[in-house]
Amino acid sequence: MQLINKIDEKIKEAMRAQQKDALLALRNIKAFLKNKTIDLRRDLDTAEEMQALATMSKQRQESIESYQKAKRPDLVEKEQFELSIIQSFLPEPLSEAQLTSLIQEMITQVNASGPQDMGKVMQALKSKVTGRADGKVVSKKVQEELKKI
Repeated sequence: MQLINKIDEKIKEAMRAQQKDALLALRNIKAFLKNKTIDLRRDLDTAEEMQALATMSKQRQESIESYQKAKRPDLVEKEQFELSIIQSFLPEPLSEAQLTSLIQEMITQVNASGPQDMGKVMQALKSKVTGRADGKVVSKKVQEELKKI
């Protein structure tokens, strides 16, 4: 619920500064998180909040790609603005070196012996990379590291 409080503060700031676009984006984020809370019938923990924000971020990125293909720069700009606000609440993305290091650490931790242990490694990584790295990138990197064993 810490995140909701931060969003509420940002909403107040946007209202005071009369930033309509920011206000709309912040209210969308808050509504999305509230809907997740209602769906689960309990408050979200920090990991679930980050997962929800990561989901919103990915949706915006996909929308941006679609709008670019459709040659709609007005909608691209709007989605990029919303994406920047969503990303301001996400933790710092992992660099490639940090991701590789974390993957190697998890491989050691779960005693992975090859590609057949990918599920174990991905499960161990899930909470550590949520919102900080794209799942496809993580999956590809885990496969590469497991092939080296």
